[in-house]
Amino acid sequence: QLQLVESGGGLVQPGGSLRLSCAASGFTLDDYAIGWFRQAPGKEREGVVCSNGRRTNYADSVKGRFTISRDNAKNTVYLQMNSLKPEDTAVYYCAAAYFCSENSASGQYANWGQGTQVTVSS
Repeated sequence: QLQLVESGGGLVQPGGSLRLSCAASGFTLDDYAIGWFRQAPGKEREGVVCSNGRRTNYADSVKGRFTISRDNAKNTVYLQMNSLKPEDTAVYYCAAAYFCSENSASGQYANWGQGTQVTVSS
């Protein structure tokens, strides 16, 4: 069974940091592009980052603050989020993608997890 499980979300003050983790099982993450997207209440889904190993696209809103990485030995993807802002509040999902979009931080997602809540508030 293909599965992605996110963890690491929580409540953080503005300016703080969080690291999200996403563990894959049932398939090898290295066979896919990887990405994170988020969805806030009442808003559309937004691609945060997508990486195919040759190119990594970040959303303008997170560029310079968020960093995606992958540990193939652990079949795990990470999203390091620094300098968090209240507008970063959302449920964050990791995804395995068939490909990343050329000009955005989204992709053609093959599978995604259940999400982890990130709340940035004082």
